[in-house]
Amino acid sequence: MIQELLQVDDLRTYFYTHRGTVRAVDGVSISVGEGQSVALVGESGCGKSVTALSVMRLVPPPGKTVGGRVLFKGHDLLGLTPDEMTEVRGAQIATIFQDPMTFLNPVWKVGDQIAEAILLHQDKPKKAARKDAVELIRAVGIPSAEQIIDYYPFQLSGGMRQRILIAMAISCNPVLLIADEPTTALDVTVQMQILHLIKRLVAEKGISLLLITHDLGIVADTCDRVFVMYAGKIVESADISDIYYNPKHPYTKGLLEGVLSIDEFKAELKTIGGFVPDLVDPPNGCRFQPRCPYAKPVCSQEEPPFKQVELQQFTACWLY
Repeated sequence: MIQELLQVDDLRTYFYTHRGTVRAVDGVSISVGEGQSVALVGESGCGKSVTALSVMRLVPPPGKTVGGRVLFKGHDLLGLTPDEMTEVRGAQIATIFQDPMTFLNPVWKVGDQIAEAILLHQDKPKKAARKDAVELIRAVGIPSAEQIIDYYPFQLSGGMRQRILIAMAISCNPVLLIADEPTTALDVTVQMQILHLIKRLVAEKGISLLLITHDLGIVADTCDRVFVMYAGKIVESADISDIYYNPKHPYTKGLLEGVLSIDEFKAELKTIGGFVPDLVDPPNGCRFQPRCPYAKPVCSQEEPPFKQVELQQFTACWLY
């Protein structure tokens, strides 16, 4: 049995806007076990990143987490004081964000930004923190680390900036790493390098991983288990092999049909028709039913329960 490290139960995070309440995360439950790599997959705007921000308690106004629990090592993070949460961020849970130029300070040298986390969470002098920063830059595959440490973010390529974020994330040896679309805006070869780097570091350091992505094609070689998210809700959860070879939810099937593979020729990629629902006024019943080719009357009347359909597979669909 895998011991649960992170357990998110019925998490609800809403944004209060002039148009109404946006139910960005509406009853989400996911889990990450010790030493486990888990993917949270879904279209842009489905609530994946807001889920990660809710776990880290970094939801920006006008957003607010209004319900649920985020259990980390058995303690509810939502009940911690701001100072207690600061001790958790970086030291025990670290995040790799999708846009390094947004999360790197443009007027600080990258070495100083890596060392900042070390100085905050570890009792080390500045000279030792700088030495650790050099080793971390070298560990994430950047050559000439002794010179790069004094570079500013604008002097680095997109892939190198992302590696600096990874170095910052692992600087205090966290037990859980949240990677939020870590390969967005990078070219294909650099995407592969970043994913392989994350996978290697997770394996070497025994870190648990929550990988957030819109692309089911990149998680097969990285993750053990997948949670599929649509319009603020989890619609399917399964081990990686079951998701790829025996998907249950129509939305999961639609995502897989849009994945290119070298093993199968596709004259054209299939797309999921329709549009993502407005989360201020979501459709009744199943939120996917307006786009679902298998929809029946009950789908627009009642929300389907999230139920077990195979040994390690769960889905929220009236087909089962």
